[in-house]
Amino acid sequence: YTFLVAGVSGGNTDTMLLAAYDVPNQKLSVMSLPRDTYVIYNGRTVMINSVYSRGGGEEGGVEALKKAVGSLTGVTPDFYVLVEWEAVGELVDAIGGVYFDVPRRMYYNDLSQHFKIDLQPGYQLLDGNGAMGVLRWRHNSDDSGHILNSGYAMGDLGRIKTQQAFLTAMVDQLLQIKNVTKINQFIQVFQNNVETDLSFQNILWFAQQAILGGLSMENVEFVT
Repeated sequence: YTFLVAGVSGGNTDTMLLAAYDVPNQKLSVMSLPRDTYVIYNGRTVMINSVYSRGGGEEGGVEALKKAVGSLTGVTPDFYVLVEWEAVGELVDAIGGVYFDVPRRMYYNDLSQHFKIDLQPGYQLLDGNGAMGVLRWRHNSDDSGHILNSGYAMGDLGRIKTQQAFLTAMVDQLLQIKNVTKINQFIQVFQNNVETDLSFQNILWFAQQAILGGLSMENVEFVT
């Protein structure tokens, strides 16, 4: 089964993941698609992160994005999950936070959006706000919001590497057997905060297969 997971921000898809879950062999593969990757859309060369808004958002945008991902990778996703950035924090809070090794000092103050990232480096329990900061951070700023030249050395690829590391930690925590009793609660929070064509029963089945079927981190792979 294949899934397109996209984080939506301001009409564009800020983060895109193509996931493949091989249930019989209990293997999960996740491919990050850099937002600046070029694709052909309606005969024009455009960045893939703009396809969703060009397709009209909602269902039209999803279908356009699935088609673009298919032309780029050879795999057209079976299902889609659209996540508004704010929802990521709620999902992380629902599982009690995520332990993660923040790779560097992250300080960014966006006065226009009333959004602030203020994280120290090191291993720590991140709540929803902290997790959002790790996933969104690109470069530091001063208190006035002026950008400081201190982003990832590899630009967006560096950001993707951190995102993949965080998602690995999150999946590891979700797969712990103690979470079996919380599956229904997780799914409810998930459904309330994302737009998807997966039904409650679909998600419940996949969650049960992963936790009870023995999906281990040894069989979870992230690529770009």
